[in-house]
Parts: sequence; C-alpha cells; structure tokens
Amino acid sequence: MTGKRLNGTCPKLRRKDGKTWSPSHGTWYYAVDLPPGPDGTRNHRRRGGFTSSAEAERELGRIEKLLVIPESGDDAAVQSITGLIVAAIRAKTALPDPELIAPRYQRRTELNPTLTVGQWLAIWLAGRRTITPSTYDGYEVNIRLHINPYIGDIPLHLLTVGHVEDMFDQIDARNDTIRHVRAHGTAAEKLEFKGRRVIGDANKQRIRATLRAALNAAIRRGTITMNPAAFVELASGKRPKAVLWTSERVVGWLEGDLVPSAVMVWTPDLAGRFLDHADTVEATGDYEGLTPTLLYRLIAQRGPRRGEACGLHWTDLAIDTPPFSATIRWQITARYGMRKPKSDAGDRTISLDADLAKAFRQHRRAQHARRLAAGRDWTDTGLVFTQNDGSALNPDHVRRDFTALVKDAGLPPVRVHDLRHLAATLALAAGADLKTVQDLLGHSSIAITADTYTHVLPELSTAIAENVARLIPRARPTSRTA
Repeated sequence: MTGKRLNGTCPKLRRKDGKTWSPSHGTWYYAVDLPPGPDGTRNHRRRGGFTSSAEAERELGRIEKLLVIPESGDDAAVQSITGLIVAAIRAKTALPDPELIAPRYQRRTELNPTLTVGQWLAIWLAGRRTITPSTYDGYEVNIRLHINPYIGDIPLHLLTVGHVEDMFDQIDARNDTIRHVRAHGTAAEKLEFKGRRVIGDANKQRIRATLRAALNAAIRRGTITMNPAAFVELASGKRPKAVLWTSERVVGWLEGDLVPSAVMVWTPDLAGRFLDHADTVEATGDYEGLTPTLLYRLIAQRGPRRGEACGLHWTDLAIDTPPFSATIRWQITARYGMRKPKSDAGDRTISLDADLAKAFRQHRRAQHARRLAAGRDWTDTGLVFTQNDGSALNPDHVRRDFTALVKDAGLPPVRVHDLRHLAATLALAAGADLKTVQDLLGHSSIAITADTYTHVLPELSTAIAENVARLIPRARPTSRTA
C-alpha cells in the first residue's frame, strides 16, 4: 500500500461495457463521443458519480434524445445543444430536459433553459446597435444598478410579476434607507451613503421601460410568452409642473421655505436682473474663463438646450441681414462631445430678434480680437461660444458657472435648463400657440410642451398684464393707484 490514489488504473476496477464502467468498490461512469466542434476536433466526454449502471445509461439516453432534436443539416443547432451538454458535464449539473429543449427548437428561440434574466439583458443590450450612446448608457445603468442586483439571477422563463414587484419594493426600501441616513445617520453612515440617489417615480418608470423592452424582445424570439413588467403598477412619474417664482414665493424662499418645484421659472423681471448682474460681472474682467453671458441670454429668450447652445457654429447663424435666425444642428455633451440633436425634432431653425442679432455681431468681433491675440494658440473650432483658446465649452462648466452667478446675484434658484422653460412660457404669454413652442424647443411631442408649461401660463399672464397696466400713464388715479 503506497497511499497513492490509483483512479482509473486501479486493478479492482471492473469494466461493464464499452460505454459505462464501475469500480466494484465505487460509483458508475459513462464516456461519450459528442459531435465534433466546428474545427472538426474530437469531443470526448466522461462523467461519473452514478450509483448504478442504469442511472448512467439513463443519462446517456438523455444525451441521445437531445442530439436528435435538430433537423438534419442544422449544424448550428447541433453545436448549441452540444454546448449545453458540455456545460452541464463541466459544471456537474443536470443535463437539459429534452422535453423543454424540443419546443424551444421548434420556436427557433434561445435553447438554453437556464438562461437568466441578467444573461438575457446582456444579450439584448449587445444587440441594440441603432440607439444613441446616451440611450445605451441609460439602459446599461438601469440594468447594472437596478435590475440585475434584484432579479438578474432568476431564470428568464420563470420570471413573474411578483419578482418585478419585489424588485421595486426593494428599490423603495433602499430609498427609505437613504432618506433615513441623510436625516439621522451617523457621520460614518453618511459617508458610506454619499452620492447615493433616491430613485424617484420617473426613474422607476424608466427602469421598468428598460426591462419591458428587453422582455418584449424575448417574446418576439419565442423565449417567453408573457411580459411580467407590463403588469406592474407604478406611480405615473409625470414631468413636474413648472412653477413661477412669484413675489410671494420669493419671500417664502427668503424666509426659509423649500423650493416649490423641481422646475422653477423666473419672471421676466428676475431674468432681467440675472442678465444685468452677469453683464456687470463680465464687464469687470472677473469673468475670465467663464461662460459668456450671451449664451444664457440666448437660452432665456429662444430656448435651445444647454448642449445645443454650446454646439452652435457661426455658420449656423444668420445675423447680418434680416430675417435673423439660428439653426440648431449640433449639441455638445460632456461625455460624448459633438453630436446631432437627440431627435429629428431637435434639428430646427429658431428666429432671433434684432437686439439679439446685434449682440451676436458684437460677440463675433470680440472673439475675432481674442483669436488674433492668441495667434497659433487659438483652436479653430468654428464655434460661437468658446473658451479663451477657441476650444469648445464644457456643458458641465456652463451649469457650474450659472449656478455660481445666480447665487452671487442673490436670486431664487433655478437651473440653467430652467432658462429654457422661461423662453417657453414667455413665448406662450406673448401669444404663441403650443405647436409653435414645441417647434421652438425641439420637443418630439406636443404633449411634453403642454404638460410642462400650461400650468405656469396663467400666473405669468397675470404678472405681464399688471406690468402693462403700470406702463400706461393716467392723468386721474385709477382704482389701483387710489
């Protein structure tokens, strides 16, 4: 006795037949030659651990049933089924059930019965070749952060409405934890949860939309027959209504009230105060390297998106002779750089008033002077709004500069994107119809325009009416001035 394992060389092994064998003091094995690989190499496999010859024979019979499923000449299906068999042998798991594989083959769908939700989402996402990079990233984030952690390991064909509902329940529980830590957590807990965001109703709708689209694709391929994500009820996640910064709301904000809405709109007076402040700062020379004030004025008056304003080229402007206009053909994003607008509706021409056209001509002369001063250090991008060396603006820096200017001016907070909302509400107040405003903003649907802006219009219209009344001189006191 040497104590060394003899394995297959043990003299006590007793071969039963050409396919299965067993040591008289151990378990039963089988060996099988599967169809060769695409390169023609031999595919010999063996497996042991069976308690009887009959058990090993039954597994060989299952392999034979699996291999006769494909139609004659369907080499791709033969290789797929062979791959399932090899994977099961390697992983020491049960072989696929021929009764499950045969109908899948007849439907010409994914043959792997153990395909998980996460595996299918990876296959689906890899095949999404026609979507924009930002849409792809949105899908990828939803899958990686919000779907796979909760249901990614569930076999795709076993996914139920209950699983999807549980996923959103766990997202809600995580939201509660984040809120609790923010309000009552220790310093260590707050540090641990730093940067984690509460997932709102609109985001949950986007998560479900990602899952629903992927599962619909699985239905089209015959992998599943029902889409559980379509039957889960969620809060609507509608766009927040735009709210006007009336004098009463400004007073409340100054006294410590919360900002009333995620979408806040300045009155024309507040917008004018901001632009005056920005002009003053720019004129002092302390504005070196910051976003040109004209960019904010363009967004406030005509409503291009921040990235669209950053991507405006001089060749897109008609500012020398009326009618004055700007054509939106490009946008700059912090992640992807220069690219086309987000939709066909985003490619549009917007009119400019004479004063705005004059401001652009002055800006052109100033940029030309900077280009001459920079000489060879100037980067010729052809862009209207640039950094001091002619290179493109970073849209994130535009947002940063705007936020700092608003705070410095002591004005109630809005986002730079809310200047776009101001342009829309001013156009509506001036008598433009919703279709005109939709075209101005480049919305793909008029419903987006209506849902976002009609709520604020009555307040703004009233404020404008009051301002107009003040401009009309009266010899006798009116009821308002008496």
